[in-house]
Formats: sequence, C-alpha cells, structure tokens
Amino acid sequence: MPIFHKVMDRATQVLRLLVLIPFFVIAAEGTVQEYNAIMTLRGEWGINPPSWVGSDPCGNWDGITCTNSRITAITLADMGLKGGLPSDIETLSELQILNLAFNEDLKGQLQASIGNLTKLKTVILDGCRFSGPIPATIGSLKQLSYLSLKNNRFSGPIPPSIGNLANLVFLDISDNMLGDSIPVSNGTAPGLDMLNKTKHFHFSNNQLSGSIPPQLFSSNMPLIHLIFDRNNFTGSIPSTLGLVKTLEAVRLDRNSLSGSVPTSLRNLTNVSELHLSNNKLTGPVPNLTLMDSLNYVDMSNNTFDASDIPNWFSTLKFLTTLMMENTGLQGQVPQALFSLQNLETVYSDDHMTCYRILKNNSLNGTLDIGTNYGDQLNLIDLQKNNIAYLAPIDEGSNYTLILVDNPICEGSQNNMAKNYCNVSPPNSSISTTPSNCAACSSGQVASPNCKCASPYTRTLVFLFVSFSNLDDVNYYKALSDNLTRSFQSKNLPVDSVSLSHPSWSSSYQLEIIIEIFPSGDQVSFNQTESSAITSVISNQTLEGRPNSFGPYSFLVLYTNSGGSNKGVIIGTAIGGSVLLSLLVFVGLYALHQKRKADESLSGSILLQTGISNSSASGPQLKGARLFSFEELKKCTDGFSEAKDIGSGGYGQVYKGILPTGQMVAIKRAKRESMQGGVEFKAEVELLSRVHHKNLVGLVGFCFEQGEQILVYEYVPNGDLRDSLSGKSGIRLDWMRRLQVALGAGRGLAYLHEHANPTIIHRDIKSNNILLDKDLNAKVADFGLSKSITDSGMDHLSTQVKGTLGYLDPEYYMTQQLTDKSDVYSFGVVMLELLTARRPIMQGNYIVRVVQMTMDKSKDLYNLDDILDPFIGLGTELKGVEMFVDLAMSCVEELRDKRPRMGEVVKQIENIIQIAALNAGTNPLSTSASYEEYECKDSAEDVYSRPFDYSGRGF
Repeated sequence: MPIFHKVMDRATQVLRLLVLIPFFVIAAEGTVQEYNAIMTLRGEWGINPPSWVGSDPCGNWDGITCTNSRITAITLADMGLKGGLPSDIETLSELQILNLAFNEDLKGQLQASIGNLTKLKTVILDGCRFSGPIPATIGSLKQLSYLSLKNNRFSGPIPPSIGNLANLVFLDISDNMLGDSIPVSNGTAPGLDMLNKTKHFHFSNNQLSGSIPPQLFSSNMPLIHLIFDRNNFTGSIPSTLGLVKTLEAVRLDRNSLSGSVPTSLRNLTNVSELHLSNNKLTGPVPNLTLMDSLNYVDMSNNTFDASDIPNWFSTLKFLTTLMMENTGLQGQVPQALFSLQNLETVYSDDHMTCYRILKNNSLNGTLDIGTNYGDQLNLIDLQKNNIAYLAPIDEGSNYTLILVDNPICEGSQNNMAKNYCNVSPPNSSISTTPSNCAACSSGQVASPNCKCASPYTRTLVFLFVSFSNLDDVNYYKALSDNLTRSFQSKNLPVDSVSLSHPSWSSSYQLEIIIEIFPSGDQVSFNQTESSAITSVISNQTLEGRPNSFGPYSFLVLYTNSGGSNKGVIIGTAIGGSVLLSLLVFVGLYALHQKRKADESLSGSILLQTGISNSSASGPQLKGARLFSFEELKKCTDGFSEAKDIGSGGYGQVYKGILPTGQMVAIKRAKRESMQGGVEFKAEVELLSRVHHKNLVGLVGFCFEQGEQILVYEYVPNGDLRDSLSGKSGIRLDWMRRLQVALGAGRGLAYLHEHANPTIIHRDIKSNNILLDKDLNAKVADFGLSKSITDSGMDHLSTQVKGTLGYLDPEYYMTQQLTDKSDVYSFGVVMLELLTARRPIMQGNYIVRVVQMTMDKSKDLYNLDDILDPFIGLGTELKGVEMFVDLAMSCVEELRDKRPRMGEVVKQIENIIQIAALNAGTNPLSTSASYEEYECKDSAEDVYSRPFDYSGRGF
C-alpha cells in the first residue's frame, strides 16, 4: 500500500508539470518579446539606467513593474527620455500603467497602435511635447480609468471615441491646442456624454469652440470637477449643468459665453468653487441662494444688469472669497456682507490676477463694516467705486481696507480714509521652512527640519483653492505635512517637504514652490528617486491633500538631469546654487581642456583676422576689428570704476575712447559666464554680419589672455527703461515714443525678414533698446539670439530663455521659438511706452492690467488712469487707440494671431502719420526703412548662453 501511494504521488507531480509546461513556454516567449520591446524603447529614448542589466526586465529594473514575469507598468517620469513612442510598445500586451510625464524631449504623434494595449488602466503623458491629433484608437482602451495628456501640443478635435471608455474616471487634456466642439453621441457615433463614471473633465487652455452641448450633462454623471476655462466657447451656459448634483467645482471663466446664468445652477449644492468671470454674460446677477457649500465665487467682468448687492451673498455661510469686479453693482455695501464668519477677501489684488471682489462698480454712500465682521476677514478691496464716507473702524480690526479711486480719497471729508487710500504689495516670501536654521554650504538649502540638502524642486499649480489669503502659513504647513506623509507611505526616501513663495499666476491659479528633501544621510535624490517622486506627483489623485487645496498640476520649467532637480519658477527669483553646483562638478575636469581649446582658437583668430577671411576656422568678419587686451585696458584706464557704466548677467560694461577718438562701450565677460571659444566665435560672426541703423553695431572684439570682450558703438542716452522711469532725465512725449517704437520695430523686422538666416533676438525688452544722441532707438544685446537656418522649419525647439514679463507664453509652454516670440516681447515694450510701468509691477502683469482696464467704448479706451502722465505733455494724443490695438495683437497668447514685425512696422508708420497730421510735416521722411539694409552673409547659429542667475535671462 505505501508503494502504491508513492507511485500515485509521483504521477500527480508529473501531471502537474505537464500542465505547467505550456505556461512556462508562454511566459518565456512573453519575456523574450518584452525584453526586445524594452530594448527598442531604450534605444529610441536614449536612456541606459544602471539597473537595466541582464536579459530580464522584471529583474528589479528601475521604472519597470512586473506581475507573473510580464511587464505591467512603465513609470519613467522626468527621466530625460527623447524621441517618440514607438509602435513596438504594443507588444507589451499586459501593460496597465504608462507614466512618461515631464520628459520634455518626447515628441511626435501618438501612434494608433497605442489602442492595442487593451489592458491599460493609467496613461500619464503630462509635460511632454507630443503633437498632432489624439488617435481615435485610444477609445479601444476599455479598461482605462485615468487619462492625462496635459501640457503637450495635441491639436485637432477631441476624439468622439473617448466616449467608449466606460471606466474612465479622470480625463485631463488641458494646455494643448485642441479645437472644434465637444463631441456628444448622436445614435451612430459615441461622445463624451457617455462617460458615466468620469469625475474629472479638465479641458482648460485649449481652442475648443462652439456652444457647450446641453446633452453633455445628465443626472447620471458623477462629475466633481468641470474645468473649461480659457477656451473659445460661445452660446449660453446649458441649464442641464444643474442636473450634475455631484459637482464640487465649476470653471467656465475666460470664454465668450453669453446670455443669462441659468437658475438651475442653484441645484449644485455641493459646488464650493464657481468661476464665471470674463465672459459676456447678461441678465440679472444670478441668485445662488441654495448653493450652501460655496466658498469661492468669481463673476467679475460680465455685463449683468445694474443692481444693488444681492442680500443672498450674506447667506453663504462658507464663503471665503467673493469676486464681483466690473459687474454693474451699485448702491451701498450692506453691513451684513462682512458678517460671514469665513469671509477672507472682498476684492483681492494679488499677483497678476486683478482679483478685486467689488472693484470697478458703482457702489456709493457710506461704507459701514461694523463690528460683527468674521474672524477670517483679511482684505476688503473697493477700489474704483463711488464711496464718499466711511463709518468708524473697529480699532481691533486686522483686515486690510483699500479705497483707492473713491471720492473719499479725493478730499478731506474723512481723515480716517487716508489710511486706506494706497495699496501695499502682497507678501510672497511665505515659507514653511524655519527662518532660524543655520546657514548651509553653497548649493544646499535648509529643510523644515533644518537639515542641509539639495532638494527636488518644482512648482505646484493649483486649479483652485478654497482660500484667498496667501499670507497664512498654516495652510501651507498643513499641506506640506500631509504630502510628506503621503510620500513616506509610498516608501520614497523623503524626510520633509517645504512649500514657499505662493503667488497668483498669469493663468489665475495659485503657484507654490515645492522642495522635497531626502531622508537619512542623503543630500540629494538620484535620477531614479526623482523620477519616482515625479510619477507620484503627476498623478493628481495623490492622497494627503487638505480640503483647502483643490487639484493641482505639476510645472517643470527647467530641469537638471539626474540628482537634485531645481526648477526655474515664474515670478520667483531663485539663486544659482544648482547651476553653481553643476559648474563645480564639471569645472575641474573641463577647465584645462577649455583653456587649451580657447588658446588654440585665439591663436587662429589672431593669425587670420585682418589677413584673410577665407578660412572657415576663424570668424567670418565684416568690419569688426580684433583688439588686443592691452589696447582695451588702456582706453578704459585699466577697466577702472570711473569708466564702469553698467553691468548685466554677462559682465561689466565700460566706456572707452579709442585712439581714433571714437567713443565705444566695452563689454567684458565675467569668468563664470564666459562661453567656449567656438561659441564666442559664432556670436562675433553674428554681430559682425548684421548692419542696420536701429541695431547697435559691433566695432570689434578681444579674445586673448583668457578674456572675452565685445566692443560696441557707444549709445549715449542709455536704455529706454531709464527714460521711461525718469532715471535718465529724458522725458519722451507721444510722438517721440512712436518714433522709438518705429525704430526698434525696424531693427527687429530686419533681423526677422532680411537677415540670412533669420535671427530671433529672444530677449527684447526696454532695457535692450538704447537711445542715441538723437533719441533714435537701437536694439542691443544679442547674447540669447538664435538663427533659424534654411531647414524648412519656421521654429526652433530650444530651452526656454528670455526675461520675466516679456516671455511669449506659447514659447514657454511648447518650447518652440519663432519670430512671433519676439513680436510678443515687442508688444509688452509697446505697453511700457504707453504706461511707463514695468511688465510686472507690485504683482500686476501689464498685459492683464490693460486687458482688464480697457473699454473700447470710451475715449482712450478708458486707459487714462494707467497712461504715463508725461506722455501727453498737454497735447492731444492721436492714434493711442490704434497703438493699443496693435500692442494687444502682438501679445495674443497664440502666436498665429500675432502679426509679423514687418506688418507691425507698417502700422506704426500709419499711426505716426495720423498723429502728425496737424504738424504739417512727414515724421518719417528722415528715417530710413529697414528694407534699405540687406544682410548677404550667413553664419552659424549664434550661441545661446546657459541660464544666468545674476539677473538677465529666464
């Protein structure tokens, strides 16, 4: 009997083995296929992580997750991937998660073959550069629950086939160039109305048009976020929106919606955020009485019927922020409005948003805030109303009251009001890191636990928040603590999270710098750890976010590959510690090689310049002279402080007099900002081949004794910025400002349309427009310039550089540099000429200020209050409206809507003719056209210097 049992046991084992053999064969074949697919991807993407060794991708390869020896997840966010998404990925048939977010060099079209990955549940491609249409085959991914394609270059319509994704919970296609209308089903074709599990529609900042289809919404939809802002939607708000009772946030702002706000919106009792601003809505101010959960309301800049402030405002017990600027409100401000216990802001004027809750209405009479105001009340902004009197203010109050541009500020009838007739800039230096930590060594910063390290640094951009008081650090501490716990729960080596520098972005969203610090003895994260952190943050369902914060996106503007990644953040000045660390890391090795190369090239230049221009190894010069270092040292008195006339990111500028008596400006590079010899040669060649009366001319250069020096013609009246600010003592009237705009425009048009190859300046700003002795404008500083060679392309894909406030938003978003990027910057300069304001002043962006202020039905477009008072000098301003229209066309967000510089020049010429009609002269007769100058020589692309943290560049 025992023998029988042994035989049976052995037979059972053999039978089991025979059953498993096919499985082993299939698994082996799958492993081979997947290994080959991964090898193809690695070759396409140009990566070779240290852990990717051997022939088994499931052998603990970083970024690769397997189940039963089959690849089920690829998470390679922020890994510096290049190329496209090869069709070979379709062989990974068990793939469930694909996260390639923030690989800025991943581009090209998504292949239709992605539809073959039928087991995909999560696709995150945020922050890449994919273009073309979203493939219709994406509708074949029936198990897909999370689809995020934010911040790419996708164009064309939204594929109706997305309506087939019955399990889709999260859909984000924001910040692309998608157009056409929203597809809905029609009996034969699917549409987005079929998505009965989707909770998130994030469609903001596209080119979607047409009306919002009523059939898109139904009571069966579980939507919580409807984000449609910054599109081209027209028509009315569909009443069916009120059927979606689950909604918590609605953003329809910055479209062209018209008609009355449907009363059905009152049914949305769970909505806490309602944004309807900057549309063409009419009819009565909507009654939101039943929307008890509202904490943030913005209906500014619509054309509602004139009315008193509705009483129902005071019934919204959770209201923290109320924005009703320019909505036709009139009458006296009810005291009950301020009694809301959670109310923080009644008109906020924070960074770039012009959020002023009751600003620019017709409120009048006496303002009586009373003593029963809410504990959270932080700011009351009632600028530009008709308030004449102010009741006594509670001495123990902590709120800020702003009454600028009210009658009460114009007289002495109420001395108390004088304390409220000015605006203080907001505090943007909030940080959750203690200020009493010991100083860290160069390249490191202190964590919230006072540990010195090189943190992983990025920007979080919040789609909406439930508060408006940016100065309360407690909000950020709660978020940073929760995020820390969330990272640690995912076994990431995170010690702490610091949040700092909150500000409102140009897109009307809260931006916060996030710094994530490594745990233990680590001082920085390696590339794999950084990628893992990016993967976690890029998934917007991240746990650990307090209710005060809505969903956020993730912003990367500048990335160092590997190690600690430092972001360059809009609106925030961050020191050059990361760049310095990088330079220190490579400097010791490269210094000796660089000096040898520079000395060799310097010798080549010394031998060839002035003797022969035929050799390709030396600069192909046209009129530029080689100076010795001793010559330049002598004519600047040894580069003395007395000859120092300015400085920039590149170095110092000295005034000098050559032996011929010619006055020159000598620009001497700092050691840390010097280029390599080849790049310096390219820049000299560029400057020597462009000749135009509205471009600063290159006299010569010096390239010896380890120096890099450029010698320019001397322009005596400084830059345009100094004249507009009054620093130079030169006051420009309207006609002279038009002449300055014309001169600078002609110089720029010459670079775009007559230089061969085309030159894009890339740093047009008032500081780079100089004025000669006759106040003629000359464009200067070509240190960031780029040439577009004849390759059939109208753009360059390049790292974003420029200057804050002048930067083309489409270039910033897509990294595609075109001549229209210069046009945008020139449009900002035109607005400076009108207002004498800096592009960003006290947190306000000049483009937004003009957009919000201008009213074409009024004289001077209602811009009287922001025009420079010195512009008219007692004369009539003719052509201002045309100039404003031209400037605003230059600063269109989409480059295709901007004119070319040649067109801008012609329009400025027309404006000057109109403005000079009464003078009986032709102000253009003495000015040569940019077309009279030609550029017949070509050269290599001018070198673009790395990011300069000392003040110039972006």
